[in-house]
Amino acid sequence: MVTRDFSGEDVYKVLVNVGGFRHVRTTGDHLILRWDPPESHENTETRTVSVPAHDSVSIGTLHAIADDAGAENFEAFCEWIDENR
Repeated sequence: MVTRDFSGEDVYKVLVNVGGFRHVRTTGDHLILRWDPPESHENTETRTVSVPAHDSVSIGTLHAIADDAGAENFEAFCEWIDENR
């Protein structure tokens, strides 16, 4: 079974360094990231993800981050974060 115990910093680093997201701003203790689709992705909208800068991200919040990031499979998303952190 893949781990689901990630810090906000783990998720942030993978989304920025591997996922092609960029840091837009920080609001309170949340890091706001944006992904702009390349021209080859017609009909794909910009994605905005809010990652809490916490020591541990709850499962519900992790699900919301995966959805906002465009992940189709939550388990695969967690595995991807775990492999790239």
